[in-house]
Amino acid sequence: MAILQILHFPDPRLRTIAKPVSVFGDDIQRIVADMFETMYAAPGVGLAATQVNIPKRILVTDTSRDGSDPRCFINPQIIEARGTEQMEEGCLSVPDVFETVERAESVKVQAFDQYGMPFEVELDGLLAVCVQHEIDHLDGKLFVDRLSPLKRSRIRRKFEKAQKQAL
Repeated sequence: MAILQILHFPDPRLRTIAKPVSVFGDDIQRIVADMFETMYAAPGVGLAATQVNIPKRILVTDTSRDGSDPRCFINPQIIEARGTEQMEEGCLSVPDVFETVERAESVKVQAFDQYGMPFEVELDGLLAVCVQHEIDHLDGKLFVDRLSPLKRSRIRRKFEKAQKQAL
């Protein structure tokens, strides 16, 4: 297993639209294991493959406080969404930024596990928000895209300034 490099906003590779996984084998097992290791090391509660420059529709989550609920979703699709809620979100690709975002309160998701077995699950609370957030990544979207243009512009300027200072 390996800790992968997490891309940071405004890196254009974060806008990559992930391709569906069609072959489940050792390569997918390794990617999933590396993604979990990277997410836990960061630390975070979710990670999409596009955040580590892997253009595949894979996401991992663990919203438990003790690492006891690891979940893998491959080719996830939200097939039903109910209600709305606002929750403060952060992102490993937009470090140290936390903003309130509106999302569905609960979702029903179809996906495959890392072995290629299909499943369907209903999610609510933090896990529902996390999966929606990570699916956005797979679609080339970031949580900052759900903010007002003014907030998004301020965050972009902050990160661009930090990048220039790092050079």
